Amino acid sequence: MRPQMSVPETYEVVVGLEVHAQLQTFSKLFCGDSIAFGAEPNTHVSPITLAHPGTLPKMNRKAIEYAIRMGIACHCGIEKQNYFARKNYFYPDLPKGYQISQHTTPICKGGSVRIKTAAGERHIRLNRIHLEEDAGKSLHDLDPENTSIDYNRAGTPLIEIVTEPDIRSADEAFAYVGEIRKLVRYLEICDGNMEEGSLRCDANISVRKKGDPVLGTRVEVKNLNSIRNVKRAIEFEAQRLIGLLESGETIVQQTRSFDADKGTTFPIRDKEDADDYRYFADPDLTPFNLDESFIENIRSAVPALPEERIQVYITEYELPEYDAQVLTEERELADYFELLVKSLIDLAPKDISKGNYKAAANWLLGPVKSWMNEKDAVIADFPLEPKAIASLIQLVDSGKVSFSVASTRLFNWLLEHPTADAERAAQDQQLIQQSDTSVLEPVIDKVLIKYADKVKEYKKGKKGLLSLFVGEVMKQSRGQADPKMTNEILLKKLNN
Repeated sequence: MRPQMSVPETYEVVVGLEVHAQLQTFSKLFCGDSIAFGAEPNTHVSPITLAHPGTLPKMNRKAIEYAIRMGIACHCGIEKQNYFARKNYFYPDLPKGYQISQHTTPICKGGSVRIKTAAGERHIRLNRIHLEEDAGKSLHDLDPENTSIDYNRAGTPLIEIVTEPDIRSADEAFAYVGEIRKLVRYLEICDGNMEEGSLRCDANISVRKKGDPVLGTRVEVKNLNSIRNVKRAIEFEAQRLIGLLESGETIVQQTRSFDADKGTTFPIRDKEDADDYRYFADPDLTPFNLDESFIENIRSAVPALPEERIQVYITEYELPEYDAQVLTEERELADYFELLVKSLIDLAPKDISKGNYKAAANWLLGPVKSWMNEKDAVIADFPLEPKAIASLIQLVDSGKVSFSVASTRLFNWLLEHPTADAERAAQDQQLIQQSDTSVLEPVIDKVLIKYADKVKEYKKGKKGLLSLFVGEVMKQSRGQADPKMTNEILLKKLNN
């Protein structure tokens, strides 16, 4: 593995990212062929996918809705007058010999994405988000002499999210792609699975002397398939470009690929400019116009997003920022947390406090997360409804059950019996804490008699022995003694 190298202080890295997100529609952008992943090669194809003469494309309405949804989440302006263009280039996995994309009228313009790194918080400006179709897939390792082509992916709807050259480090790029993946998952428009290719990233990288207003010659590293590889590719390429400048060589604008095993990039071809693609409006697709009501209906359906939820959790629920960040990493976990809070309010509307919110967060980030990690599961697989966890919190808050007992014995029992009532289960299993002094005092007296020599040592100054007495009381009471009440009685008896 190559050692990580820092950029010399005299240089500045300038990065723009192009993230391609495969939209979770059922069919392709311009025909009804399935886009399901994992099918046998060339089974999700039709004459339209294969561009047979006389076939005509038809737009996928759901793909347009999904693109607008992402634009709204990224604070973009939505372009109402749209059309598709042909982007001409030849590649074996492009059946038509051109790609249908948007050029002069991207459906979403401007906007920004907030990121946070160790260096602080920044807003990365977006240039555009546009719709386009994907190409097929070239397979170079199936035949020793030929390249095989799988057209299943050809025509799959994509949005391309293009930043301005605002990113200044590999860490910022790492944070940005993470935020994009989180957003598309929250919006339920893309599964964000980079390993399967449903989210891919191209990085445009250049370097310049600090203070120089002119951007350096850029190179593009294509098809980075993990957030970690985005970071690694930028780190390597920045060092390579600086090395060229320091040795007096000229940087050539080109397209490169990343070798994840070696941690290096290598050239594919000299980079094309927009003129090389000979864009023109696709004559087979009519322009499409979006009215305000169509856009507003989509806007009203956009869920609460991570940034908004984090602010609510910190300001209204008074959670630590760390808790808020972790709870909002996945939409389903945040949804579960909010249902849990609602269940707590329903159970005891007058008693709800910031302590209850913190307890709810602690349960999700503690026992529930541990269960998910152990089972390699997601919150949707968790068998307990939010109201069950709310009942456990209530039992602990009321002093009926200790957190230790609730989070282990009772929690584990409920996982096996998810429809059971938590308090009834605690009573049946004799887990309810005993706080009646008339019941506790005889047990405590018995313990103090048993450890009379330790009582003498305690009174001579060995105050740490208190935990021994508490532990023995808990043992004698089979875990039912209220620890707080036990401590109070013990201290009163020992200090007399």
